[in-house]
Amino acid sequence: MDRNQVHRQVALMRQSFFDQGFLDEQFIQLEELQDEANPNFVEEVVTLYYRDSTRLILNIEQALEKSPLDFNKLDCHMHQFKGSSSSIGAKKVKSECTQFREYCKAGNGEGCMRTFQQLKKEYAILKKKLETYFQMARQAGPKEIACRPKPKLDICPDLEKNYVGWIPSRFRYTFSF
Repeated sequence: MDRNQVHRQVALMRQSFFDQGFLDEQFIQLEELQDEANPNFVEEVVTLYYRDSTRLILNIEQALEKSPLDFNKLDCHMHQFKGSSSSIGAKKVKSECTQFREYCKAGNGEGCMRTFQQLKKEYAILKKKLETYFQMARQAGPKEIACRPKPKLDICPDLEKNYVGWIPSRFRYTFSF
């Protein structure tokens, strides 16, 4: 397969993540922070997400095994997990987190358990897809970075002054236009 075909395949794969609802615009914002000085920025952030979220999943699993269920503790753990998932644009995972938190507020243990199983499934699917994507992007080389479409920034009406994208504080930058 020639290099241009690999680039096209990477671009199509990336677009499918958005089309299928796996990722949202936050992932694009992360990509915008990637440059020649840090060409693996997005992959590093996603790797950190999966490393840190493993601990949160374990905490939630342990809390779900206790009787009676501590819905406040479960909600707190899921709130953290949802924030982490939002920071990389994990749309389906974030949606399951929201549903889980609703069940916590309602005191519905069965709903929490069912939703948590679906959340872990979406989490694993996205992890596999992103691993494949990053592997192909490395194989394709830097052209994909240069060809990335710019996101629409119409979400900020005061864009011409300053725009601060919502990203984890350790990666936050201010963009002035």
